[in-house]
Amino acid sequence: MQRQRQAGDGKLGCILWSLLLIAGVMVAWKAVPVKIATSELYDFMVEQAKWAGNTPSEVLQKRIVSKANELNLPVDPKFVTAEKPGDKIRMKAVFTVPLEFPGYTYEWDFALEVERPIFVWYPPGTLSAATPWLLPDLSTPSKCGFSVR
Repeated sequence: MQRQRQAGDGKLGCILWSLLLIAGVMVAWKAVPVKIATSELYDFMVEQAKWAGNTPSEVLQKRIVSKANELNLPVDPKFVTAEKPGDKIRMKAVFTVPLEFPGYTYEWDFALEVERPIFVWYPPGTLSAATPWLLPDLSTPSKCGFSVR
């Protein structure tokens, strides 16, 4: 029995897998930095929401746009909102990042939203008799049976 030579049979699969690997690396090269930047912007928005008690909404909007510009994200100030309905803060940033590949541009849409309760911090000495509802009543015993002194 003679053995047949199969020279070149494995080369086509190697070429296809190499092309697929190159395409994956190109996508990752473009997409990973954008994803990291948007995650940083989202973390910034969460951090701003934590301390938004005494900050006007317009200032929060400007801070978000400024941070987006610092991260090289194409955020239009018209599509950044910050509002304080009641005891909550809602912030939203909507933008599209174009990822350019040879022969194709992918439009990656983002809608970053943060909604948190607002905790207001009062500097020491600012609470007074004018704001008695904010001070605890220490004259009555607590419900657990212990009195606070």
